Amino acid sequence: METDTLRLFVLAADKLNISAAGRELGLAPSVASAWMTKLEKSIGADLLHRSTRKVALSTEGLEFLPYARDIIAREDAARAALGQGRAEVSGTLRFTAPSTFAQLYIAPILPDFMAKQPKLRLDMRLSDKQFDLIEGSFDLAIRNAVLEDSTLRGRKLADDTRILCASPDYLQKHGYPETPEDLRHHHLVAFGNDAPQRLVRDDGTFSEFDPNAGSCKLIIDDGHSHKVATLSGAGIAPHSLWSVHSELSSGSLVRVLPYYTCFADTALWLIYPQTNVLSTKVRVFMDFLLERIGRNPQWLKPDR
Repeated sequence: METDTLRLFVLAADKLNISAAGRELGLAPSVASAWMTKLEKSIGADLLHRSTRKVALSTEGLEFLPYARDIIAREDAARAALGQGRAEVSGTLRFTAPSTFAQLYIAPILPDFMAKQPKLRLDMRLSDKQFDLIEGSFDLAIRNAVLEDSTLRGRKLADDTRILCASPDYLQKHGYPETPEDLRHHHLVAFGNDAPQRLVRDDGTFSEFDPNAGSCKLIIDDGHSHKVATLSGAGIAPHSLWSVHSELSSGSLVRVLPYYTCFADTALWLIYPQTNVLSTKVRVFMDFLLERIGRNPQWLKPDR
């Protein structure tokens, strides 16, 4: 099995176009088609379904794709170790991240990354829904939850401090809670199915806090809508500091129980499949995000 044919398959899977994948590798359409046929015969399965109008991954192709990526990544890593790596990073990088975080911190810096890596194509899926990295053939993801899947590896991007906040209008109407116990008498807004957690005071004492308790009037599974509802006065809600630091600075949101934080064993992590050698394209994007976001998180800078 030749890695050149695997590169063709990976490109064809990304583009859903064998001829376009072949052109990127300098192959004529007839040659690219012959290479794909040869690869499928050697494996004993159809990796791509072709028709006169479109190309689609077969079930076998979807299962084989992560392994093909892994083989290519290992070859690239070996060449790089010998000083034979490509001068420019190319190909397609599939990336997924929470939509709200991406809108605030990733999308604004993408032009700088694209200028540095003009031959690299970013295929981004931005959603608060967590996609399966292996099934979706993702190279990299941002997660803000504990890494439990043993098939994945991760590197910490930044802390994910979580606090309680509400709009000034809500607090004027319903009052300011002075203790965690007072939350029972307030409207709570939960994100998704938030698990019970501890509110930890600065002195180390803590109280239990359940965003889905009886006083919870609203559950939302979209980060942006969750913040908009809080801004509109729907109630008291837990939010990541990275999501609301600007609103806290402007006064459109007010921190509730300011001596407490929502203790959760979470951080912002850069996650990638364990089966993959860290390919050059993944490494350069990780390094970029760590430099631009992780080194000095914007939401932790002092207010000006």
